[in-house]
Amino acid sequence: MAVRAAVLPAVDAPLEITGIDLPGPGPGRVRIRLAAAGVCHSDLSLSNGTMRLPVPAVLGHEGAGTVVAVGEGVTHVAPGDGVVLNWAPSCGACPACARGEVWLCANALAGAAEVHARRTDDGTDLYPGLNVAAFAEETVVPASCVLPAPDGVPLTDAALLGCAVLTGYGAVHHAAKVRPGETVAVFGVGGVGLAALQSARIAGASTIVAVDVSPAKEGLARSAGATDYLVASDTTAREIRALTGREGVDAAVECVGRATTIRTAWESTRRGGRTTVVGIGGKDQQVTFNALEIFHWGRTLSGCVYGNSDPARDLPVLADHIRAGRLDLGALVTERITLDGIPAAFDTMLAGKGGRALVVF
Repeated sequence: MAVRAAVLPAVDAPLEITGIDLPGPGPGRVRIRLAAAGVCHSDLSLSNGTMRLPVPAVLGHEGAGTVVAVGEGVTHVAPGDGVVLNWAPSCGACPACARGEVWLCANALAGAAEVHARRTDDGTDLYPGLNVAAFAEETVVPASCVLPAPDGVPLTDAALLGCAVLTGYGAVHHAAKVRPGETVAVFGVGGVGLAALQSARIAGASTIVAVDVSPAKEGLARSAGATDYLVASDTTAREIRALTGREGVDAAVECVGRATTIRTAWESTRRGGRTTVVGIGGKDQQVTFNALEIFHWGRTLSGCVYGNSDPARDLPVLADHIRAGRLDLGALVTERITLDGIPAAFDTMLAGKGGRALVVF
């Protein structure tokens, strides 16, 4: 059956809206009609080659929709069910999974190297950018990539649970381990940053400083829980220390992936503070420290993959926060566009204006 999809024909090439032929859901697979998908910066990283996976590919990795059909052996969802896509399913067998670190699964992206569909016009093989190929009217994915959608959450909002919210929430609760009364700084007020701000508020942080290059995002940041807002500059670290009794924050969450921002986040924490890097930077982004400052400040700097989250465990927790009004998914959406508007959304991101757009099918 032919459906429309947004295809990346090659690295650094414009997206193309085209017809693709999807296979039926074979054993252990699920066909889904998408309700919505988020335009995430990781898709931009795939399109510009920062993250390297096979192309041509159908991008889109955070989405939600309705099950159309299931293959043999699939029992946890059925046609008509609302579902959320999980772009990084754990295999359960590698050393990371055995340690319970499912977000580091060695085989999580194995599906990205498998042929997903073919173009209807020339039969070209297409790959799923990050396993799930959510920038399409319909997709077929392994059953492990499908989680039941939380009750009471519209599918057009639930799409953001698959990446932005799990990542932002997990960065605060699992990676940075923010405790009640602690102080937090979040660098980058995009979709993940807004989720991190809300999560810091949920964690009971006393001071929550949001930092971004755009003055226009202050309202969004404060509505998400920021108590203070700073426009990024050469004095950001000093300003954050001034807001925290000259100490610095207990925890900084970096959602940008740039060397200068990572370094500033680290300098913004107190002695013994914690910096969690969520943003995906390129190999050219080199962060340097000298040996004496590492000893003297006693700070920690750690990476964070998918919020160090286990989607099966964390999705019900997030659903409780949403139903209780503590977490607002709608606040993460800066623009709602149709499938044909995906290239325009990428142009917006490339121009540095973007927060997070939501593609509605």
